[in-house]
Amino acid sequence: MTIVLGQTLLCQSQTSNEKTRGYRQAHEREILDEFVKLLSIPNVASDKPNIRANADVIVEMMLRRGLKPKLIEVNKGSVPAIYGEWFTPGATRTIVFYAHYDGQPTDPKHWIGSRPWEPVFRSAALEKGGHIVSLPMKGAIDPEWRLYARSAADDKAGVMAILAALDALRSMNVTLTSNIKIFFDGEEEAGSPNLKEVLIRHRDLLTADAWLICDGPVHQSGLKQVVFGVRGDTNVDVTVYGAKRPLHSGHYGNWAPNPAMQLARLLASMKDTSGRVTIEGWYDDVEPLEGSELQAISEAPDYDEQLKSELGISRPEGAGKSLLHLINEPSLNVNGLSSGDVGILARNIIPTTASVVLDLRLVRGNDYQRQVRRLIEHIVKQGFFVTDRDPSDDERSKHPLVAKVSHRNGGYNASRTPMSLPISLRVVEAVQRTTSNKVVRLPTSGGSLPLSIITENLATVTITVPIANYDNNQHAENENIRLQNLWDGIEIYAALMTMPK
Repeated sequence: MTIVLGQTLLCQSQTSNEKTRGYRQAHEREILDEFVKLLSIPNVASDKPNIRANADVIVEMMLRRGLKPKLIEVNKGSVPAIYGEWFTPGATRTIVFYAHYDGQPTDPKHWIGSRPWEPVFRSAALEKGGHIVSLPMKGAIDPEWRLYARSAADDKAGVMAILAALDALRSMNVTLTSNIKIFFDGEEEAGSPNLKEVLIRHRDLLTADAWLICDGPVHQSGLKQVVFGVRGDTNVDVTVYGAKRPLHSGHYGNWAPNPAMQLARLLASMKDTSGRVTIEGWYDDVEPLEGSELQAISEAPDYDEQLKSELGISRPEGAGKSLLHLINEPSLNVNGLSSGDVGILARNIIPTTASVVLDLRLVRGNDYQRQVRRLIEHIVKQGFFVTDRDPSDDERSKHPLVAKVSHRNGGYNASRTPMSLPISLRVVEAVQRTTSNKVVRLPTSGGSLPLSIITENLATVTITVPIANYDNNQHAENENIRLQNLWDGIEIYAALMTMPK
């Protein structure tokens, strides 16, 4: 294939996928330069000035592509969603491509050799000795290089791949098979608290036959995959209380209650030694997987032993069940603990409080508010007086065990689309056209997205088509995207935009 800047000479016998690849190969440096600019803007949803700066840059990117962008805000000063569109005369199907441009908070001190919003390229994964490299001024770029930055994988990679796919198709004068709408969420990592209101207010604008979700990692084996559901998610803060001021552990040890120990006992009561949640009713309303969904899991590569070796795990939780089976069950995770100090700051004291952030992952049938109620009921059964605020002196004097429980905003339920729907089959076929290996199909992803909010408020279905490398460190320090995964994503999304009717 020969491509000259400003003019593309295409052989009629080439497939659309090959043409997309040719466009990308000719424009890799331009794509990465634009991507680096976007990654350089801090994007924590609570950082309103910077999240607005992200939105402004994405709007400019979409304007240059003729996508008629507009910001959708619930109220003045709220985090905006970004909408765009590319309609095709005569198209009888409409698809929304969803990605999000906000990212998780992070501590720059935990990043190795770089900073979250100062993108760098490495010759390989950091864990495999990858060193910092510079992009060549011309010539091929090694597809095994990694780009390190917050949201490089989750989920600005989705934003960039969607826009680059449209660039490729437009350069080839391809007639799309669907009307394309684009929706970039600006507060997914904060639980998308305003998404429902956005969908209700702009239902006509956002109605579509399907929402394709451009987020998440490919299978651990590296194979491309299509995922038909996600777990729901909600988060709860729990704080338990000791004395009103720190006490000398020698003078008061064995007498003053230690909240760190109380919290440890409470958490230990919530799961057994196999990792199964022991809270009453936790699994009662789970909708079982159908035969075709169980078959899809059985056909997926078994990667557990490889992961155990890679991650240094001797015995996983789950009583012998595989990872792919366990992500189809509700979970209870400790995100973080805090009480007193450790390391060089450790002191011989009895701390005043101990706190934990709990992450509740849900599957079809669970209701996130009901799961929170079950959690609170369990805490009460362990002898705690539960309040939603700091306890008063009177409450402290009456109750030996006190816990403040705060349910964070932004929770949502799980969502799962039938794998046998015509649109489901079309999506798998489109992704399959981009690879010679069999595409992995999964009924549910281990991660969470606000897809139930979409399906509950719009007459549509959602299907997730992830592109990031599985070892991308999303939500953690040293987040990265493998360049070949970004390139694959461009081809995948171009194929979805041109899939048969």
